[in-house]
Amino acid sequence: MSLVLEAEGLRFQYGTTPALRGVDLRVEAGEMFGLVGPDGAGKTTTMRILAGLIGPKGGTVRVLGQDPLGNTPALREAMGYMPQQYSLYGDLSVEENLRFFADMFCLSRAAYRERRARLLQITRLEPFTERRAEALSGGMYKKLALACALLSRPRLLLLDEPTNGVDPVSRRELWALLFQLTAEGMAVVLSTPTMDEAARCHRVGLIHGGQILLEGEPRALLSRFEERVLAVEPGALPRTDLERALQSHPALIASSAAGSGLRLVVRAAKLESLLTTLDGHGARSREVPPDFEDLFLAVTAEA
Repeated sequence: MSLVLEAEGLRFQYGTTPALRGVDLRVEAGEMFGLVGPDGAGKTTTMRILAGLIGPKGGTVRVLGQDPLGNTPALREAMGYMPQQYSLYGDLSVEENLRFFADMFCLSRAAYRERRARLLQITRLEPFTERRAEALSGGMYKKLALACALLSRPRLLLLDEPTNGVDPVSRRELWALLFQLTAEGMAVVLSTPTMDEAARCHRVGLIHGGQILLEGEPRALLSRFEERVLAVEPGALPRTDLERALQSHPALIASSAAGSGLRLVVRAAKLESLLTTLDGHGARSREVPPDFEDLFLAVTAEA
């Protein structure tokens, strides 16, 4: 893998996929880049490489012009990292965790007081400063972890599945906070398996098997998507039997359950053939607009 993050903008270069070999993917200040893929696609490995926790098996990595494995103090100060796993000290309070990370970043008392006040305000954790981290809800824990990562005021923030295990209300609050950070000029790179979160990013890279298969702005990628999507009601035939009957059809790219029916991603050139097959099984279908999940399923299935 050849992967480069450089900045003023943060430049990604992936060299493993022939279609993208030599292409620079830039993440500018104030931009959110989503690394999108299922479990096992390589998202966490990529984030750990960028954070300097492990080295790549091949190629080169540069973050803000430096080797993340070089342990350069200036780079550590310019980069914030929130891992997917729980990484705080559970027996320490919110206040004590913040103070510990402030000491790690060698913040002065004045700088800590000012940054602590703002972070507690924007994360809404101020009423809970004496509560132990292990006693926080999932969403509050993630916001505390994010606050700790932001103490150094990084130029680049790396977030590995930041909303994993978070309730819907806290998830919305976390996203509002991320939009606020990018509006203030921070570059954010996050990984997510969730397609609706991918659609909120300024740009995304679809990753599968350790390779970036597609990159771009979500709406632009969808506008170029030429395949068709069908919502199908099986009728008298059980859904699983219909899905099994369609598995080998040359028009079918991907299928997924949707309520009592199926959602099918179909090759446009062979749509009529599939419609004939569906009619033969007594199934009812209608064409629906594709969404980002349809795009991802199609890209990974073709890969």
